Amino acid sequence: MLDFLIGFFTDYGYWAVFVILIACGFGLPIPEDITLVSGGVISGLGLTNPHWMLAVGLAGVLVGDSTMFLLGRIFGYRIQRIKTFRKILSPRRFSSIQRKFKKYGLGLLFVARFLPGLRSPIFLVAGMSRRISYWTFIAMDGFAALISVPIWVYLGFFFADNLDLLMEYVGDVQRVIYLILGVIVLIVLGIYLKKRLHAKMNQHFAEEDTSSTETLAAAKSLTAPAAHTAATKSPAPAPEPAPAAKSDADTVKQDTP
Repeated sequence: MLDFLIGFFTDYGYWAVFVILIACGFGLPIPEDITLVSGGVISGLGLTNPHWMLAVGLAGVLVGDSTMFLLGRIFGYRIQRIKTFRKILSPRRFSSIQRKFKKYGLGLLFVARFLPGLRSPIFLVAGMSRRISYWTFIAMDGFAALISVPIWVYLGFFFADNLDLLMEYVGDVQRVIYLILGVIVLIVLGIYLKKRLHAKMNQHFAEEDTSSTETLAAAKSLTAPAAHTAATKSPAPAPEPAPAAKSDADTVKQDTP
């Protein structure tokens, strides 16, 4: 594949690289990283300028990715009726990508740039959802492309004179990228699980507080009628006054004959 692409790009230059990268965005079974490396190789051979090749690579990558996103956004779920796109995005893969979007959010767009085979369907689903603006998409995809595209182009440029060593380095770089992505996924997953745990704990404490408040309110509602009943009862009749005690003078008058 590398030899074929180098020969093809040698004959047709920048436009060939640009067109192949757009076709990769549509799911063409040509590795995007090998395409960019091949572009870097012809720059290393002095046939093109490496910096212009980098610009062409970025443009081809972003145009191809944007096309998939916009097709999903324009046609929505109707695009699954088209046979070509149904092969790219099977119902099973569609459901799987939807679950991943719910779990990882926009981070999935960034990671997708480094996932051959999943990149196109992920971008298609992102457009179909119509929940992600184009500028948000291009920002996430562009940031990832600014990392991956220069790596492949300049790797091909610097090792253009030794293709066997170049392919060894390509494999090493791929493994390093996957390792970094794995670490990123673990970090994101840890943050997600931590937030979910905190949300559950807060919900549990809120339910306990609500239960305590309801219990207290119920107790108050039970004691209030009793107090009201006692307060509204008719007052007991006042006791009759005791007869006044006779004075000593009256006693003497009664005793005198």
